[in-house]
Amino acid sequence: MRIAPDVRLGRNVGLYGFVNLYGCEIGDDTRVGTFVEIQKNAVIGARCKIQSHSFICEGVTIEDEVFVGHGVMFINDLDPRATYAGQLQTDADWQLMPTRVCRGASIGSGAIILGGVTIGAGALIGAGAVVTRDVPPGTVVAGVPARLLRSRQVTGADR
Repeated sequence: MRIAPDVRLGRNVGLYGFVNLYGCEIGDDTRVGTFVEIQKNAVIGARCKIQSHSFICEGVTIEDEVFVGHGVMFINDLDPRATYAGQLQTDADWQLMPTRVCRGASIGSGAIILGGVTIGAGALIGAGAVVTRDVPPGTVVAGVPARLLRSRQVTGADR
């Protein structure tokens, strides 16, 4: 387990197996499975469940009561490259694309969430979906790229 000293953990956070956490914030009562990496400046809310093998990069904000399935990948760079002007790329050479997952949303296993999108409150992302644009609250999307399938029954807590 690697937890850097700059990680801010809420009360009763459960960390299971090997995790790699640095510069992030995790809210009260959240559970994080094994082989999860959460990078600097990522924020995870309270009462979330992050399943194993998921990657949450810089610029991702996950609000309260969100479910993140196994092997979910967040992406914060829409134009990735190794070099810039013939030199290895540095932090100054790219633009961070922030992503928000709103309260009560659920993300199915193996989904890929591109940078710059917002997943609305209570939305459901199907397993293996590639989310390339905003997902409205209370909807279900699936596919590559993710497309609207239907509305989802939203409870009062998801609003």
